[in-house]
Amino acid sequence: MTKPDPLDLLGLREELGEEERAIADTVRRFVRKEVGEHAGRWFEEATFPAHLVRSLGELGLLGMHLTGYGCAGTNAVAYGLACLELEAGDSGLRSFVSVQGSLAMFPIWKYGSEAQKERWLPPMARGEAIGCFGLTEPDSGSDPAGMRTTARRDGSGWVLNGSKTWITNGTIADVAVVWARTDEGVRGFLVPSGTPGFAAAEIRHKMSLRMSATAELVLRDVRLPEDAVLPGVTGLRGPLSCLSEARYGILWGALGAARSCYETALAYARDREQFGGPIGGFQLTQQKLVGMALELNKGLLLALHLGRRKDDGTLPPELVSFGKLNNVRAAIDIARTSRTILAANGISLEYPVIRHAANLESVLTYEGTEEIHTLVLGNLLTGQPAYR
Repeated sequence: MTKPDPLDLLGLREELGEEERAIADTVRRFVRKEVGEHAGRWFEEATFPAHLVRSLGELGLLGMHLTGYGCAGTNAVAYGLACLELEAGDSGLRSFVSVQGSLAMFPIWKYGSEAQKERWLPPMARGEAIGCFGLTEPDSGSDPAGMRTTARRDGSGWVLNGSKTWITNGTIADVAVVWARTDEGVRGFLVPSGTPGFAAAEIRHKMSLRMSATAELVLRDVRLPEDAVLPGVTGLRGPLSCLSEARYGILWGALGAARSCYETALAYARDREQFGGPIGGFQLTQQKLVGMALELNKGLLLALHLGRRKDDGTLPPELVSFGKLNNVRAAIDIARTSRTILAANGISLEYPVIRHAANLESVLTYEGTEEIHTLVLGNLLTGQPAYR
């Protein structure tokens, strides 16, 4: 019987298939080589590493869980593992991949016409075109039914007016998937970034997700042809299904940030000496490390279980909320506890901990706040919706 690995206490790697392990290892090597030593600087300078986009496409990570049109067609667990490894580098990098694949490519793949799929999905999978997802508005966040962006028919086309905010990839996108109210219900529209009347302004002064390109989108009399609308869905079911895809990636990704913090704290506790010995020999430090290891491994078990159910086609959206709520909450606690082990060094970008802790504050909020996911599960348990 071999001794458990402190970095994989439950031996979950043995529960993965050969291809799943290979994908996780490949992404981990890429992140360590291309992101690791640069992430702190990119965070400090609020710079998105756009030069990595083509490499992400070459690795098959963009829309990797989709089939056809140049997409890799991996299973859900492999996609989750990739999200975990990307977020171990930085939440901003995983956010880019999540938005590209789950929020921009997925609605085209799921609800788009064949012409739309052929036009956009292959270059997006290669990283030659970037997408963003326009749902959240300045006055409509958790309640998308309150959106004010409108699309009205005008002759043989459409005219869009409105604004969207906190849009990841907004300033670097070639196409925006914009959701708007119409006389028929909520519809999705593909808006090329060069369309007259469309503008994307960078949101500055962020103290979280600083490595992510975040924008406000403004649409003033944006004229689109009839074939710009996604024909396969009407109503909020469209954007909400996209959010469920993204939330699934987040419940894995947050654990990547947590693992990075835990690994950093464990290594630091072994090397840092105080009172004549390493601080890892102190009871209170061991209590913190054990608590982190427990929550990290329970979160990984949950993610793997939900991933297997997603691959089996038996994962209801409420359980995606379960995973996102639990794993992000655990990740934030792990990041904050790791910071205390590093003490003053924990606030330095020389180490990844404070960067992950700051990023996870955004991860807690986007794709559904902690409160919204709580109410989703409360509705499931009681049968009583409590959103209003």
